[in-house]
Amino acid sequence: MRAVAIAGLLLSLSGGLGARAAVLSASTAGQLASLCAADPKKPGGDAALNYCNGFAQAMVAAIRNYDKGAFCFPSPAPTRAESLGQFVKWARATPDGAKLTAAIGFYRFLREQYPCGKKP
Repeated sequence: MRAVAIAGLLLSLSGGLGARAAVLSASTAGQLASLCAADPKKPGGDAALNYCNGFAQAMVAAIRNYDKGAFCFPSPAPTRAESLGQFVKWARATPDGAKLTAAIGFYRFLREQYPCGKKP
C-alpha cells in the first residue's frame, strides 16, 4: 500500500516535468516574420521555425495552384531558408506590409520579390 501511495505521489509530481506543446500562431506578416527569425537554439525556436516553414510551403502550394503567374522563382531557385530570410527583411523594412494578415503579407512579398518576367 505504501508503494502505491509513493508511486502515485511521484506520478502526480512528474506531470509538470514533461515537454509542453507549443501553441503558435501568426495573425500578421510581422508576427510570421518573428517566427521565421527564431533562433533554433532557444526554447521554442524549432517549433517557431517549423511553423514558419509549414506556413510558407502551404502558401506557395496554394498560390501556385490558384494563381500560377503570381510569382516566379528564378533559376536556380533560392533555398527556402534564403527566401524566408528575405521575407523577414521585407517585413522589418516594410511596416505597412508587416501589419497585413500573414497570408496577404506573404503573398505580397512573393509578388514583389519574385515577379514573373523580371529579374528580382
